[in-house]
Amino acid sequence: MKASSTDAERARTGPERDLSPLLAGAATAVGGFGAILALAGSDSPLRGPLTLFFLLAAPSAALFAALRGLAPLGRVITALAGSVVVNMLVAQGMLATHRWSWRGGIVAVTAISALLLLLVWVRRRGGRTTTGRTP
Repeated sequence: MKASSTDAERARTGPERDLSPLLAGAATAVGGFGAILALAGSDSPLRGPLTLFFLLAAPSAALFAALRGLAPLGRVITALAGSVVVNMLVAQGMLATHRWSWRGGIVAVTAISALLLLLVWVRRRGGRTTTGRTP
């Protein structure tokens, strides 16, 4: 008797198994924990590295979602470069307006990343028709 493809997919382990959803969830948890540690003012030694990870990962994830047309490696490199640009623009804008604060920077980067993800989600939802086919 032949096993169904879903059984074979469940039994897969090793390099054939797709771990990207698991890794994305872990990265989200680590980044969110870093932002919470920073905003709460914790004295944990993990606050610095996890906050830095959040400041790089949040805009990277939003930009990665927005760049659907590129090849995977190109998306990763462009998203990381865009993340650095977003962080630098937030810092430069806050310094230029004499409103610098590390909490404000974290909140601003979070807001920009969330707004970008929301725009990507709205664009994808708005492009669908009720039947799922274009006229």
